[in-house]
Amino acid sequence: MKILRSIIRMYLYTQYFINKTTSSGSFGKNCAKYLKNTDSSDSNTLKLNIFKHHVKQFNEASCSVASVVSVINAVRDMQQDKSSEKPLTQHDILDDVKAHKWKQRMSPEGDNGKRGLPLYMLGDVVKDSFDTYKIKYRSIETVQADNKTANSVKEILMKRLKSFEEKGNGLILAHFNQGIYVKTIQLPHISPVGGYNESTGKVTLLDVDPEQTLPYEVSFDRFYEGLSNNYNNVFRSFGYKSGGYIFIEL
Repeated sequence: MKILRSIIRMYLYTQYFINKTTSSGSFGKNCAKYLKNTDSSDSNTLKLNIFKHHVKQFNEASCSVASVVSVINAVRDMQQDKSSEKPLTQHDILDDVKAHKWKQRMSPEGDNGKRGLPLYMLGDVVKDSFDTYKIKYRSIETVQADNKTANSVKEILMKRLKSFEEKGNGLILAHFNQGIYVKTIQLPHISPVGGYNESTGKVTLLDVDPEQTLPYEVSFDRFYEGLSNNYNNVFRSFGYKSGGYIFIEL
């Protein structure tokens, strides 16, 4: 498995340098725009909380942990009187939530060499996390994004982004190809959505990658391109088929 990982990484860096040389992909015109200033006067409590509780992943495989704990702490802060308690840490949630051997998959060895969380596993882990901490929710839905059903999926996603921005009644965890948005290798990645600007059509990502020090925004179409990416065939043996998102209705 280590040899396979080395081959995959070599391939990904070759792809990265081709995009850089040809000014394509995330090196092209539609790359992400970093946000140095964010509006702290927003009345949307859920949106404020997801910014407040945003954390960075603790190792290269743990984007799911940072993303889920950010969401859990944001909703917990809003629903429950936890003023006397510290927010949950990434290690807290790995100790408490058992779905899909999550803690083992975050270790250097992984679960039989498999690390990170494919989309369907992420949905199960999110649900198990909300249930473990007894946090109220209406529904948790795993949505696979693809080009065959793009119109219908995009229509619902747009409604949910607007609802999050205007009403603060649901959150979106994106499972996407990070290299579609920012100048890095093309890997499956997970991060919370932090906002949607209807006037510009831009989606804000609170990327949990420590190298992404600022939130960034991409166009809605670019956002969907990252979600609907099939990743590369080299990831099939690790359980990654395509991206999408988890919708948490509160």
